[in-house]
Amino acid sequence: VNVLLWWEPFGRPRRMADCRRRYNITGCRLSADRSRYGEAQAVLFHHRDLALHGAEGLPRGPMPRPPRQLWVWMNFESPSHSPGLRGLTGLFNWTMSYRRDSDVFVPYGYLYAPPAPRPFVLPRKTRLVAWVISNWNEEHARVRYYRQLKEHLAIDVYGARGLALSEGGVVETVSAYKFYLAFENSQHTDYITEKLWRNAFAASAVPVVLGPRRANYERFIPPDSFIHVDDFPSPRLLATYLKFLDKNKPNYRRYFAWRRKYEVHVTSFWDEHFCKVCEAVRAAGNQIKTVRNLASWFES
Repeated sequence: VNVLLWWEPFGRPRRMADCRRRYNITGCRLSADRSRYGEAQAVLFHHRDLALHGAEGLPRGPMPRPPRQLWVWMNFESPSHSPGLRGLTGLFNWTMSYRRDSDVFVPYGYLYAPPAPRPFVLPRKTRLVAWVISNWNEEHARVRYYRQLKEHLAIDVYGARGLALSEGGVVETVSAYKFYLAFENSQHTDYITEKLWRNAFAASAVPVVLGPRRANYERFIPPDSFIHVDDFPSPRLLATYLKFLDKNKPNYRRYFAWRRKYEVHVTSFWDEHFCKVCEAVRAAGNQIKTVRNLASWFES
């Protein structure tokens, strides 16, 4: 399967992944060489670059696309941070995103049951609550909620407005904390990012989430693996509960019961995404369709 990247995401050239070695996906040829356009079974268009270059940056010519070639729209930002969706009606055959109803579904992470689960060891916890934030915006629900929560609870903030992260990075830093604020920058269906999968789960901190509704999280993770801000009528009562768990070890440890069965996979940007397209093209055979109204689907 020949897959062409029309733009390398955010204009950063990269070595193409060996899909067979990394993901056991065979017969995949990835390229960013536009001279191979005519032989590509699928062409990937990254939305942020499409928004930057505009529709005039798309392939043009007397025969703009070979018959049966699939154009795949790829986006891992939320609708709130995806400008220019309106003008993309009827252009693409497939969608690829974190949404479960995408043609190619690639979440930011997932849980899986290994054949033989490894014993889970909880790292030593010496601190209470951490939050890592790079994009600070007073208008965001997460910043407003944080401002109320910190009135009742000490929170260590790293990144844009806070402490510098140590050399080991996010996971090593957060692993010393009991709780992590996995607050999304906007609230949308299935938009559950590395803030949960890597910053909290991979660091073995209990995620306190602000994002889509609890029921949406429960489509992907066990109900007793996280705390949702909506579980409490106010930030003050959430703070009271976190302080209770801090002093009550058996109740705190219940948030890790799921670790006996599951392990965490954090999706690797962007190699995994490109390889998944190969796999999907092969599985689809000759099926072809058109995404009629991209904006109304993605914003729903």
